[in-house]
Amino acid sequence: MRPKLSKNLLRTKTLEARVNAIEHDMIKLKASDAGLSIAELTRRSVLLKPLPKRLSKITLATYRELVRIGSNINQLTRATNTAIKMGLRPPADPEQLKQLQELLQKIGRELSQIETEITDDDDIDDDGVQEDWE
Repeated sequence: MRPKLSKNLLRTKTLEARVNAIEHDMIKLKASDAGLSIAELTRRSVLLKPLPKRLSKITLATYRELVRIGSNINQLTRATNTAIKMGLRPPADPEQLKQLQELLQKIGRELSQIETEITDDDDIDDDGVQEDWE
């Protein structure tokens, strides 16, 4: 059972604002990009609470790839430790595996600290014309 909120925290009041179809689509997209409902986006915006940082497709793909690499390193570490315990030649140098894991963690931390994210439409100028990058 969900705990009851105090009367001061219960959301009983409604705000209304009229927007046109384009503004509504923009608000929906912004809420979706932030992973929030329109109501939560509105509350945070109006109350000057920080919005969650939007991650670009590039950053998300990088995180996924780091997870895959980390998983492979963990499997190799497990196999190495098992081989050492059994007195066999390990498939990889344990020290190098440790360095790889630390490097992956460092890359992940640095990715999470990037202030300005590259979005998928950064190569489109203010006129809506795609710029040529060579």
